[in-house]
Order: sequence, then structure tokens, then C-alpha cells
Amino acid sequence: MALITSHTLNSSNGTHAGCLPVMLTNLFTGKILFQTVMDEAGRLSETIEVTASDPETVYELCFTTGPYWDAQNLPAAGGRISDQIILRFCISDPGARYHMPIILSPHGHSVW
Repeated sequence: MALITSHTLNSSNGTHAGCLPVMLTNLFTGKILFQTVMDEAGRLSETIEVTASDPETVYELCFTTGPYWDAQNLPAAGGRISDQIILRFCISDPGARYHMPIILSPHGHSVW
């Protein structure tokens, strides 16, 4: 089983960006592997069954950020432009951990 983890931080005020809806999709089959909500501390930890038969399959991890920013009471002028963060990746080792932390702001994000 592969472990998909993330941690989201709000760069505009230095807090955790929690309770974001997250969905993982296998782009080859179109199958949704999970739909969940991150915890209040902005953490995600989900296991998925992956076969070793196709390490080049592309997966899409979608973080829905629009409602989070709407709840932050941003100023109307210069409010948010970000609605989703999409990460696409391959799972080369079906038994490994894949950690994708994100620092987000109303106008962009950084992943490392």
C-alpha cells in the first residue's frame, strides 16, 4: 500500500490551512481513489492500493482551496484567485510514502 500524505500551511498568516477537501484520481482509469477532508491541522494521511504493474500511471491530487479562502474574510479588492491546487505525480514504488507539503496563499502556492 502506498501512503499519500500532505501538510498545508497558510502563508498569509502563518497558520495551518485545515479542513481542505482533497481528492486523488488515477488519470489513466479515471477512478477516484479517495475523497476526504484534511484535518484541522492541515494534515492528510491516506493509504491506497497500487500495483507494481504500471509505475508510469499518473495520479492527480486535487486540493480545493476556494471555500477555505472565502472563509478567511479576505478584502474584496485583491481577494483570492486560487480555487484549486492540482498535483500530478507517478507512484514508482507501490509500498512507499509520498509526502507533498504545500504552502498556500490567496494568489498562489508552493510545493516541495
